[in-house]
Amino acid sequence: MTLYYGSIEIVEKPQILQANRPLDFGTGFYTTTSQQQARRWVKLRMEQSNSKVGYINIYEYTPKKGFRTRLFRSANEAWVDFVHANRTIQNYNHDYDIVTGPVANDNVYLSFNLYESGIINKRELIRRLKTHKLVDQLLFHTEQSLATLEYTGNKEVKL
Repeated sequence: MTLYYGSIEIVEKPQILQANRPLDFGTGFYTTTSQQQARRWVKLRMEQSNSKVGYINIYEYTPKKGFRTRLFRSANEAWVDFVHANRTIQNYNHDYDIVTGPVANDNVYLSFNLYESGIINKRELIRRLKTHKLVDQLLFHTEQSLATLEYTGNKEVKL
C-alpha cells in the first residue's frame, strides 16, 4: 500500500516526534493514502513556516503480523471517543502500534469543538460528520511499526 506524508523536509527515515498540540490518534508518524490530503498537509506546513518548497514523501507500507492495530472504518461512536480522549485527556496514551481511520479535517473540527463544548451531543456530531467526505490517516505510534514503511521517493510542492 502506498502512503504519503506532507512535510517541508524530505523524510527518508520517519520518526516519532512529540506533537506541540493534541492530535486525533495521539503521538506518532501520520500518513495517508490520499496524495491530495498530503498536499494539503504540506501546504499548511509551508504557510506556517514561510517555506517556498515542501515535499510529499512517499512510502510503501507492508503490513506485518504481531502489531496491535486499531481500525476505524468510519467516524462512528468509537472513533469519536478515541479522538476525544486523545485531544482532551492530558497525557493520554494508548497501546496501539498502528491506528487507521478518518482524519478530522478543519470542517470536522468545528463540529467536534461544538461537541467538546457540550453544545451538541455525540449523536448530532456523528450525524454532522456523515455529511463530510473524510479522508484516511494512518498513525504509526511505535518505533517498531515504523519498520513497516519503506521510503520510495518524494514529489516537490511549491506555493
